[in-house]
Parts: sequence; structure tokens; C-alpha cells
Amino acid sequence: MTASPALPWFVEIAPERRCSIGLEIRRTLHRERSPYQEIVVHETSDHGRLLALDGCIMLTESDEFVYHEMLAHPALLSHPAPARVVIVGGGDGGTLREVARHAAVGAIVQVEIDERVTAVARAHFPALVTALDDPRARLVFADAVAWMRAAPAASADVVLVDSTDPVGPAAGLFAVEFLADCRRVLAPGGILALQSESPILYPELVRLVHARLVEAGFAGRALLPFSQPTYPSGTWSVSLATVEGTPVRRRHDPSLSTRYYTPEHHDALLTGLPRCYRALVTGPEA
Repeated sequence: MTASPALPWFVEIAPERRCSIGLEIRRTLHRERSPYQEIVVHETSDHGRLLALDGCIMLTESDEFVYHEMLAHPALLSHPAPARVVIVGGGDGGTLREVARHAAVGAIVQVEIDERVTAVARAHFPALVTALDDPRARLVFADAVAWMRAAPAASADVVLVDSTDPVGPAAGLFAVEFLADCRRVLAPGGILALQSESPILYPELVRLVHARLVEAGFAGRALLPFSQPTYPSGTWSVSLATVEGTPVRRRHDPSLSTRYYTPEHHDALLTGLPRCYRALVTGPEA
């Protein structure tokens, strides 16, 4: 099947690896430049609406559930009582939607630097923003690096870093100083989950993230790769880090309704990670 030559394409280029991913678009629904970045919403031909920030795909309606489930549920289900959750970034609301599905969560703070991302999501992505007005949620529009630096020690059980690529406004979210602040803010037994890019395209970045997690004082780490069809390479990852011990699945919530995440898949990633990915976390095998 071939695309219509009359319709334009949105193309995201990964210049470091000289490759790209493209989606046919029917029309542009929104375009603006906020104080932080360009925000664009396109209607694609086959993947629903697309949100792009500074030319990079943040999500499409067809597969956003994969990323948001994998960022939220492994961390929350690895904690015995995730009552207090902090989301860094996540202005589109998708991660908050998944966190709000957990009855054990009593308070959620979302710290997003760009209020316009949330406003655009409210206008164009109704399925993503269903939990923005959840009574447990508090939306803070501020620099998360500064916010985390000022947050009280041991004040969160789980921190989820739903950031853009490590450039521009998000660059500081990959720094060891920020990760050390996350470690300080997490209570005993706490868990950090952060999006850690494509282990196929950017293995050196994944390796750097895990080295910085060690430097920041985290005791246990795990890499969770997953399929994300509309991100460059089609493969993305979340990295888990624990204040104490090794990430394990401690709970199963039969009431949790998911489309991609399963406890069995979670366990398989922790125990059967492909060798090329395992080396990014532990170093080359002898």
C-alpha cells in the first residue's frame, strides 16, 4: 500500500544516526511557540493525532498507551505501598492517567515546566487528560530541577521522569545532580523510573544514564526496553532505579486494566534482558 502523494509527511530525523521516521499527515490542528519550545499537533492518516515538541514526536494516539504504561506501572507495582508519587514532566497527562489507576496512590504531584503543553493536550487529546482534575493530583508548572532541589527529603515513594529528549528544557533532568536530588526525595524503599531513550539508536546514552544512577547513590537498577512504533527505531526504554536492593515485581493488581503492560512481561525483562541491552546496565560480559 502506498501513501497519497497529495498529502504531506511529518518526519523526525535522528541526525546522530542518520535515520528518520515519518508519518503521513492530513492537516495541522495547532502550532505555537511557547516560552520553551515549539508545540505542534497534526492529524495523521493512520495514527490519530500526533503531538510534537521542537520537531520530535512526543506521542501519537495510536500507541501512546505503550510508553505511558511502561513508565508508570513497573515502578508502581514494584513498590509495596506507592502512596506519594511525583511526575516530572508529563504535561500531556498520559503518565498521570496511568498513575491515577492505582488505588494505593493517595497524592500525585506533577511538575511540568511548560503550562502550554498541558493546555494544548486539554484541547486536542481528551483521552490523555482524564486524570488532570483527579482530586489526588496537584499540577505544578515550574522548573523540575529547582523544584526537586527544594523538595523535602523522603517525601515521595515513587518518582517518574516523563521528559523529552536530553536537550533544551530537559537537559538537566539527565544530570547526576538532579538524579541525586531524586534519590534524596525518595523515602526508604523508593523507586525512580525515567524514560531513557532508544537502546538501539542511543546505547551510549543508556549506558551514561545508568552510570549516573550509580553515581547518584541508587542501589538497584533495571532497563525495560519496549516497542514504540512511532518513536525513532521503534524501540524505546524506561530505566528503573531503587533506593534499596534490586527492582522486583512485588505486587499484582488484578483490577488494573492495561493494553501493553503485563506482570509476566515485567518479570521477563528483569530476568531475561537481551545480552546487548544487559551490557548497557552491567558492562560487557566476560
